[in-house]
Amino acid sequence: MSFELYLALLVFAVVSTATPGPNNLMLMTSGANFGFRRTIPHMLGITFGFTLMIALVGLGIMRVFDAWPPSYTILTALSVVYLLYLAWRIATAAAPGQAEAGARPFSFLQAAAFQWVNPKAWAMGLSAVTLYAPDRATPSVLIVAGTFGLVSLPLVSAWTAMGQQLRRALTSLIRLRLFNGVMATLLVLSMLPGLIN
Repeated sequence: MSFELYLALLVFAVVSTATPGPNNLMLMTSGANFGFRRTIPHMLGITFGFTLMIALVGLGIMRVFDAWPPSYTILTALSVVYLLYLAWRIATAAAPGQAEAGARPFSFLQAAAFQWVNPKAWAMGLSAVTLYAPDRATPSVLIVAGTFGLVSLPLVSAWTAMGQQLRRALTSLIRLRLFNGVMATLLVLSMLPGLIN
């Protein structure tokens, strides 16, 4: 991969990872509801899960979509249903003090697994492999996946930190419910770009 192509990949990875989407909105919500430290496994799960997903997509899963196009439609439908469920959970979440026993942020494994039903993650992964590893050769795919792994953790950490800072303003139950309702709505809206591509 040439330096110019890698630089383009790096810019694509930063911009697509930093922009709002299901992962970042859920991290901001988790930072606001649970704090930065308790959200670290969620951040690490996203970074690991998405990096692995890109590698596996480039090394073979894209061939399934090529061979049987309805598989992508089925995946999209499952993704939409799951994200609607998550949006409902966020919108109806109790205040951290009221639901301390049952409420908890995503675990590492939940966050890693979530990448497989995240429409934005699929759109990013398929676009990255198509644009920057069109030959689907192992070295090219690993460079693409590694680049996303490199930029992911600092960027998702920033979204969590923003949520934690918002926590200071969410001192009343009304404000917290309003915040969670807005974040749930944005989560639903964040599906649209991934579904349109």
